[in-house]
Amino acid sequence: MRSKAANNILPDPHSQGIAQLVLDLGHVEARSQDDFMVCAGNELAFAHVLAYPDWAMPLTLLVGAPKSGKTHLAGIWIGRSGALVAGADDLETLSRKGGRHPVLVEDADRAGYDEAALFHLLNQSMRDERPLLITARTPVPDWPFKTNDVKSRARLAAHFSLTAPDDILLSQMLVKLFADRQLSVDPKVISYLVGRMERSSEEAVALVDLVDTLSLSRGRAVTRAIAAEALNMRAAAHGEPLDPEG
Repeated sequence: MRSKAANNILPDPHSQGIAQLVLDLGHVEARSQDDFMVCAGNELAFAHVLAYPDWAMPLTLLVGAPKSGKTHLAGIWIGRSGALVAGADDLETLSRKGGRHPVLVEDADRAGYDEAALFHLLNQSMRDERPLLITARTPVPDWPFKTNDVKSRARLAAHFSLTAPDDILLSQMLVKLFADRQLSVDPKVISYLVGRMERSSEEAVALVDLVDTLSLSRGRAVTRAIAAEALNMRAAAHGEPLDPEG
């Protein structure tokens, strides 16, 4: 039997301090291989990341909408490669140093990277076989760069498009995550969560963690009301509108 948390009553999900509360719950978003939810929309990218360092070419591009799993895959790759994470402020310095140490560039299409520095890093990857993983939300032709230099190099990458998991896969993952915590949840509550949550494995892990915490604090089984409260707390923490039906 699992032990109950202290009988602290968590505040209303509409309260201003809710974002801090979610952080205080101690949840760390998973970036491990075992936590990644493999589906038809990401299985090729997942297999490619796991194949490192045996890549056919040093440059890889992951393209997908927000919450499609790009950041999670990038985190897995960092764990395997020890890659440096290039920010917009240090990309130029990193590209000047050269070398063959792996580098991760996230959100290449929207993070304000210096175009010349990114072009130089892409050249290093292709010329010096420096492993480089790039993520973006949009296809290469839509990237907002003034010249075609960066885009012409990025088109040479091993390219993988990611799509979010479907309802069946999300449902299966929620059931497994709850079962791992010795929680049996009504299928109707699972369906309620799937229909309203962000469609990613990271969010599934975070949501189950929060639902479990609420259930323990109330001393009650997981109900639709607790599920609705957790959804609204997650939305508030992300600055998103709350569900009036919650």
